[in-house]
Parts: sequence; structure tokens; C-alpha cells
Amino acid sequence: MTDLTEPLSAFMTRVAGPGALIGLARLSGGANMESWAFDWAGAGGSDAYVLRRAPSAEFMEGRPYGHADEAALVMAAHGAGVKAPEVVGVLADGDGMGTGYVMRRVIAEVNPAKILAAPPPSLIADLGRELAHIHAVPAETIPAAIPQMDTAAALAELKARFLSYGGDRPAIALAIKWCEDHLPVPADPVLVHGDYRMGNIMADGDGLAVVLDWELAHRGDAHEDLAFGCMTVWRFGQLDKPAFGVGSLEDYFAAYEAAGGAPVDRTRFHFWLVYRTLWWALGCLQMGQAWRSGADTTVERVVIGRRTAEQELDLLLLLEAQAPEAERMRALPPSPPALPQAVGEPATREMVQAVRDWLNDAIKPAAEGHHKFQVAVAMNALGIAMRDLDANVRAEDKTLAGALLSGTKTLADPGLLAALRRAALAKLAVDSPKYAALAHARALWGG
Repeated sequence: MTDLTEPLSAFMTRVAGPGALIGLARLSGGANMESWAFDWAGAGGSDAYVLRRAPSAEFMEGRPYGHADEAALVMAAHGAGVKAPEVVGVLADGDGMGTGYVMRRVIAEVNPAKILAAPPPSLIADLGRELAHIHAVPAETIPAAIPQMDTAAALAELKARFLSYGGDRPAIALAIKWCEDHLPVPADPVLVHGDYRMGNIMADGDGLAVVLDWELAHRGDAHEDLAFGCMTVWRFGQLDKPAFGVGSLEDYFAAYEAAGGAPVDRTRFHFWLVYRTLWWALGCLQMGQAWRSGADTTVERVVIGRRTAEQELDLLLLLEAQAPEAERMRALPPSPPALPQAVGEPATREMVQAVRDWLNDAIKPAAEGHHKFQVAVAMNALGIAMRDLDANVRAEDKTLAGALLSGTKTLADPGLLAALRRAALAKLAVDSPKYAALAHARALWGG
């Protein structure tokens, strides 16, 4: 890994004046880009900053625009009054740190669990208001490189990706077919943040402090942004609060409309809730492909790849209303039989458990910062492997997926919904047993 101290010091001297770099540390997480926090002590005192960067060109492959355009967009949003970060400088080729930009650091809470444990009273209103402000950013200030989304073309691309990944996950096939059948007419385009959710906002005692991570921004349907943060996965267990895990959809929509947002269309909102859940299911599969291809060999990629099961369960919960009542009331088939317990020499599962216990007892206590995060991810991966070896459950069924994708099978087919429900429960129990929607689905479906 590149030592950033010298090149970052030279960069900050150029954009902020002479000073000293203090406390450079990589922030935990970050599914795609690196983020580094540091202070710059200059003549006027010490200020906090964050470097957001991709260490090499390979990290930016396939993206519609680079960091220079992303930084320009963030500056346009900030200039329009959006609570976006304040960009102070953009990296150049000669800076020797890859591509990226430096912004002032906002001191507030970003951890969704901590925010949702005691959200500021104004937060749901803040979320609606800020999104309305994003959608009102003047079109002429948006960099030309920011693309406009064609929903039909984007859905076709998702379908092509699904087929390239094997085309064998029935719940995903069901969702693709539903989206094809319910594609809305194009909307007047606005600036869409594209990743507006808990985890990408920071909050303090006064409410929403800043909106982060603009790398997926594009021009498109405002309802895409409205729906994304309401996906089950981004509510972090707060299933009774459908808007971001913070509050009600009614309060969220009212705040959005009061701040100048266009009236919310509930049917269009539901389409985007399904679409973005489908999008993230394929995004999880793509993470696994990135690891398999060698493009990104971090353990985090394979673990996120196994989160596909979360989205498959959520898709069934979103789409099962289209099934006849008799099918929605049908009892689940029996659970897959448990494998016998090992005797004699240590089984593979027991060896995996031994390594996981060693990481927990010997490595994790001494790890710090991003390394501690990586150890936790590795332990999670081994936990999935242990449960997988016990259950031997697979989600692939190419024949059924093909039939659902073509429409020759639907949720009206006797027993199909019940079988999909059982398969989703079994797979998620292996891949993500603490996912809050699993317990909810078991109670709802009698599983």
C-alpha cells in the first residue's frame, strides 16, 4: 500500500498552505473507495479533513465518470445549499495518490446502529427536506459527465448481468419479470443521489449533518432516491419504521413535498423499491464475481456476495401480494433435513471453527482500525462457511429461474410461492441469520 504521508502533505500544502499532517488513519468500511481521515495543522490552527480516493485506475473501471466529475458534482450540490461535503481540492496525476479529492471532515455520527438507537427528533423531516434539495439542484450546474438513466435500458442491463452470472436464482428472475411487466413511463429527470440511505448520511444532536458518497449520482426519476433508503436492508433492523428505519412513509413524504419535492406517486415508489432491491441483489452477486476474477481479492467481497440471500427474501416479501390468496396461505414444505453430527477425526466444519475461534481470541483483540474491521469480516466469512457445511443448502435452480423469467411459471402455480419461501428461509439462515427480516418472515410464513 502506498505511504500517503509525503504526497498528501505536499498536496495539502498546495491547497491549504504550509502545515503538518496529523493522525492519518483509514476509516473502516468503504465497499469501493478508500477514505482517510486526518488533521492539517496550519498557521490558522488545525482543521479536520477526509481524503476519498481510488488507489489505481483499475478501481475506477466501468464507472461512468471519474473523481474529478464527482468532486465537481459535490461542489455543485454544496453550492446549491445541499448538506454535501465541502471539497477543498482534487487529486491530479502528479500527486501520486491515484484519483480522488479532499473534503472538510464533518464531525458527526455515521454508524446507522448508533443513529437509529436514538435518532434526532428532526431526522425524518431532515431526510425528506434534504432529498428535495438534491432533486432541485439546477441542471445547468450538474457536470455534463453525469449520465441520465434510461430505466428500461438499465433493467435490460440488470437482466443481462443476471444471465451472465448463471441466471439460476429464481427470486431474482421473478423480480426481473415483474419489473419488466410494471415498467413506469419515463419521469422528468432530476439529480438523483443514487445511494441516499442510512450509512451515507451523518447526524448529530441537531439532525442530519451531511450527505456522503456521491459516486452513484445520475439524472433520473426522483422516486428512485425516495425508495432506496426505505429498502429493508438499509433500515438496519428497524422493520416497523419503513422510512430509513427512522419513521413513517407519511412523515417522510410530507417533509419531501413541503420542501419543494414533487408529489409522491406510491405506485412508482413501489416499483423503485422492487427495482433497487433487485439491483442490490445483483450488486451482491457482482461482488463475488469481482473476487473470483481477481479484480478485488478482499474477504469483504466474498462476504457481501453471500448477502444476495437477504435481497431475495426481501423481493419475495415485496412481490408475494401478486399470488392468489390460496397460495399466500399455503403451508411451507418441510425444512431440509439436518446433516448428521461428525464423529471420529475433526470434520471440515470443526477445522473452520477452530480457525475462527483463533481469530477471535488471538488476533481480533490486538487489531486496530481497518485491520480490526477486516478481522471481523474474516470471522463472518468463516461463520457462513461453518453453517454452509452443516446445512448444505443451495439457492440455484436454473430451470425454475428460466421459467419465471419467461413467464411460463408464476406465483399462481400451486405450491411455487411456498417452495420459494422455504428456499429463501433456508438460504438466509446460512448466509445472514441475524438479518432482521428473517425472523419477521418466519413469523409471517409459519417457518
